[in-house]
Amino acid sequence: MANLALTGILEKMTGKDKDYRYMATSDLLNELNKETFKADADLEIKLTNIIIQQLDDVAGDVSGLAVKCLAPLVRKVSEARVVEMTSKLCDKLLNGKDQHRDIASIALKTIVAEVSTKSLAQSILLALSPQLINGITGPGMSSEIKCECLDILCDILHKFGNLMTADHELLLSALLSQLSSNQASIRKKTVACIASLSSSLSDDLLARATIQVVTNLKNKAAKSEMTRTNIQMIGALSRAVGYRFGPHLGDTVPVLINYCTSASENDEELREYSLQALESFLLRCPRDISFYCDEILHLTLKYLSYDPNFTDDMDEDTDDEHHDDEEEDESANEYTDDEDASWKVRRAAAKCLAALIVSRPEMLSRLYEEACPKLIDRCKEREENVKMDVFNTFIELLRQTGNVTKGQIDTNEARQVNFIPRWLLKQEVPKIVKSINRQLREKSIKTKVGAFSVLKELVVVLPDCLADHIGSLIPGIEKALNDKSSTSNLKIEALTFTRLVLSSHSPSVFHPYIKALSAPVLSAVGERYYKVTAEALRVCGELVRVVRPCIEGSDFDFRPYVQPIYKGIMSRLINQDQDQEVKECAISCMGLVVSTFGDHLNSELPACLPVLVDRMGNEITRLTAVKAFAVIAASPLRVDLSCVLDQVIAELTAFLRKANRALRQATLGTLNSLIVAYADKIGSSGYEVIIVELSALISDSDLHMTALALELCCTLMSDSRSSQNVGLAVRNKVLPQALTLIKSPLLQGQALLALQNFYAALVYSANTSFESLLESLLAGARPSPQSGGIAKQALHSIAQCVAVLCLAAGDQKCSSTVKMLTQILKDDGSSNSAKQHLALLCLGEIGRRKDLSAHEHIENIVIESFQSPFEEIKSAASYALGNIAVGNLPKYLPFILNQIDNQQKKQYLLLHSLKEVIVRQSVDKAEFQESSVEKILNLLFNHCESEEEGVRNVVAECLGKIALIEPAKLVPALKVRTVSPTAFTRATVVIAVKYSIVERPEKIDEIIYPEISSFLMLITDNDRHVRRAAVLALNTFAHNKPNLIKGLLPDLLPLLYDQTIVKQELIRTVDLGPFKHTVDDGLELRKAAFECVDTLLDSCLDQVNPSSFIVPYLKSGLDDHYDVKMPCHLILSKLADKCPSAVLAVLDSLVDPLQKTINFKPKQDAVKQEVDRNEDMIRSALRAIVSLNRISGGDCSVKFKNLMNEIAKSQTLWEKYYSIRNE
Repeated sequence: MANLALTGILEKMTGKDKDYRYMATSDLLNELNKETFKADADLEIKLTNIIIQQLDDVAGDVSGLAVKCLAPLVRKVSEARVVEMTSKLCDKLLNGKDQHRDIASIALKTIVAEVSTKSLAQSILLALSPQLINGITGPGMSSEIKCECLDILCDILHKFGNLMTADHELLLSALLSQLSSNQASIRKKTVACIASLSSSLSDDLLARATIQVVTNLKNKAAKSEMTRTNIQMIGALSRAVGYRFGPHLGDTVPVLINYCTSASENDEELREYSLQALESFLLRCPRDISFYCDEILHLTLKYLSYDPNFTDDMDEDTDDEHHDDEEEDESANEYTDDEDASWKVRRAAAKCLAALIVSRPEMLSRLYEEACPKLIDRCKEREENVKMDVFNTFIELLRQTGNVTKGQIDTNEARQVNFIPRWLLKQEVPKIVKSINRQLREKSIKTKVGAFSVLKELVVVLPDCLADHIGSLIPGIEKALNDKSSTSNLKIEALTFTRLVLSSHSPSVFHPYIKALSAPVLSAVGERYYKVTAEALRVCGELVRVVRPCIEGSDFDFRPYVQPIYKGIMSRLINQDQDQEVKECAISCMGLVVSTFGDHLNSELPACLPVLVDRMGNEITRLTAVKAFAVIAASPLRVDLSCVLDQVIAELTAFLRKANRALRQATLGTLNSLIVAYADKIGSSGYEVIIVELSALISDSDLHMTALALELCCTLMSDSRSSQNVGLAVRNKVLPQALTLIKSPLLQGQALLALQNFYAALVYSANTSFESLLESLLAGARPSPQSGGIAKQALHSIAQCVAVLCLAAGDQKCSSTVKMLTQILKDDGSSNSAKQHLALLCLGEIGRRKDLSAHEHIENIVIESFQSPFEEIKSAASYALGNIAVGNLPKYLPFILNQIDNQQKKQYLLLHSLKEVIVRQSVDKAEFQESSVEKILNLLFNHCESEEEGVRNVVAECLGKIALIEPAKLVPALKVRTVSPTAFTRATVVIAVKYSIVERPEKIDEIIYPEISSFLMLITDNDRHVRRAAVLALNTFAHNKPNLIKGLLPDLLPLLYDQTIVKQELIRTVDLGPFKHTVDDGLELRKAAFECVDTLLDSCLDQVNPSSFIVPYLKSGLDDHYDVKMPCHLILSKLADKCPSAVLAVLDSLVDPLQKTINFKPKQDAVKQEVDRNEDMIRSALRAIVSLNRISGGDCSVKFKNLMNEIAKSQTLWEKYYSIRNE
């Protein structure tokens, strides 16, 4: 049937009437696009012929439709037909009439775009390549034909360059010859064509192309337009092949720099193209360009202000703050010249400088000294587009400063004053502000938006840097918000900047300017465009905080501002028909206003609070309204809520049943605040309902919610007016949930603390007897036949709750409990190990909180358990002994030390007890007696060389934690042992240093600073255990105290990178009889080294030169063992995010290892564990690929593009990729 219809269509297509032909071609297009369309051999021939014929139709719209028919046709007919059509079109292009040439060219491009199979591509290339080369180089071909052929060839090379390796040499010669064509259009298209070809060329041919271009450039007699083309060619090559261009920089960079400086006065384009090529090198070949960075920096700074036709005689520094209006027009009647193209050079220089900033974090301090003053000065640029690029370059400089100094606090600055980019930036702030203020007075909106972007970035990087300059910035903000000509975009930028400044500086700075600032902000609240209104409301929120920073009283009189702010926000709050963002901002802001000015709004509250309650009833705004009431409840003003309190409590209680988790969380917090502040106003009858709702939220599936629910429960119980019924409700509803929760192996942190407080509150409220609570807790630990044993973590949780319960119940109950627990230990314990285990943990927890020396021989009873046959009881006993010692150090510490000396067999357990004591002391900042420190040290250093790794690790942790208490003694003692002849001792002291570096500031930091290198330089030790210890220590330093090691990194990094390489001498083969097993002793070391690099990327990015690390080290890691690949994938994702240019430069070489990983299939007989590990591996690699795919410019790598296509074609890979991308 379909074929009959088609025959009719084909007849009409050849009719005389052009409308008939048009309609018939349109029908044919619809038929071809149908999924079900199939054609036999005869019909295929007819179709292809008639469509080729239609292409020459005199009516343009008919031939246009015929081109559209080609796309589906290529997909639906046989290969032979497609090749035949291609040949005919090619012939038409080269030998046909002029008027048919365009359409033939479009048709060929359409066919090339639609080819999807490799075999068809190869057949077409056989037919096309020779013809196109002939079209480009054949004698007598017109320039139009050449241009069309180059266009088509460019498309083909881009898509199928790697299928044409046989023709590469021929193509290259043909194209290079065209670079010297006399016609600009041919040269331009040839450049694009060679760039497309180069990404699939071999290294030899790429070198040949480069050498040819460089030779052309060195030819001094060449015309300047030829030189320009060759410079563009170099830029295009480096953009296309990325890091592979690196080896040729030595030939090209000096030539480009030379052209830039020696070009004639009016040859601006030559300079522009040279700078663009250098920019491309910086981004694509970061490793090889390092040598020329200084030269390029000086060049860009020179051309940033290159303006030969304009002399800037006006001395910019005679700049008064008060400009009159007639001066404002100075930018309008400045010198302009349409012929002047020098702005292109300045723009290219700005972009080149930006590339230098982005790709070389290690040059940051140099850039501040040399580039920053120049950039600030160039804000006076007269060409707006260039000015925007100057702003953007400056923003890149600020961002890079933020990246590099992330997480560094300004401590120890004196030590590093000259190296810290932040400090250098601080020195420049006054000049920046002066320069930006001048821009804020300009007429142009675009300039002002750019200026605010710079200020915004400045406040983000240096939060408190504008304190002295607020006064000078206010007029600019006022003008941006009040000016009739201001666009909403400018207002949003100005408001965002104002919000950032208000939130990052101390309130008193703004007090002199509140009047000037509040009026324009409040008028912006009334704007029609919702984004301006929302931003203005956010600024109001900050303004409220600034106007009255503390409730007790301040020097600033805030009363005149209360009413205007309240009215402005109220008008937005009561308005229903507005954007959700505005509604939410108005609610949050009103919450702040009521909590800050409530005592001055007594008459307004009855009008405003019901509106907020009403917003709680609306599903869209209820979460924001709940949070607003939390802010009001936490206010020290005790705002009078009597008019809405009962209603609010009822609403909130109902919200505890809702499915929305965020809403339930906010509700628990708000209820807690309200009950703490307004307990006397709330009827306790409501409490029971709340408790019933609460109990449903307590479970280990959401520990954060559980902690909030238990806190609220404690608040309800501690209210002195709570009735009997409340206690009953808690016993019946909450307690059973708490007993289930305590058995959870997941319980920890805030939820565990909340549970302990809950038990203490239960005892205090005297509703529940201590004995029954203790019994129910201990019963929870008994293994039941249906659930089996209880998790180790659960025993710890129960023990902590028992200890809190005993302390809350008073001394008498406490000592009776201790007696009962010691009795359990005295009874024959081999029968009931769980009971003994719990008893020991409970004794430890009670002993830590309370001195147990009143109980005779408790230490001996605990030590008896060291003989137990069960491992967990032994470790519980050592834990208990250590914690009991914390309760009374003078009595029990000598006992432990004495035992360690005398009891060889129990050494490991006793050292663990000692570790408990030392760790507790270092956390509580307590001191030891002199004599005990000496004893402990002698003992620990004697055990440094122990054969057992477990003992050595405990010794190292003990030494590290003592170092926190007594750094002056320990650092020298540890340093002496770094040159010990035994490797175990050297490793132990380095691990000890690792344990002594914690996140919070400590005394040891100053003492260890000069000695760090003697520990970390053990990374060159000949023993692998010591090297690994040094790498782990470096990782801890980089994570917790990066400032301490910044100065050592130039020496340490090459040594660290060296640890990531597979060392053959550490690989040994173990003969297991029937088969041989290969053991890689260097694996742990390599894994640790990569993890250390990962940490350094977060804290010391400016020191790590990413391009020298990625190839070869990261590349080999991506091809290593499973344990090494995982951290390498993480590092790759991080680098893709932080140093995209360095990754782009070597993207091609990273694709193979990733491809191998995602396509790896485990053996048929692999166990489940291996299969799961491989799944994790694939997901980890895909995560890295997702990050790589986000880099803009990644599509210039053909290999990476092919990898993405491969993932898209495989259903299982694509599903995983898709889910990871949307995480």
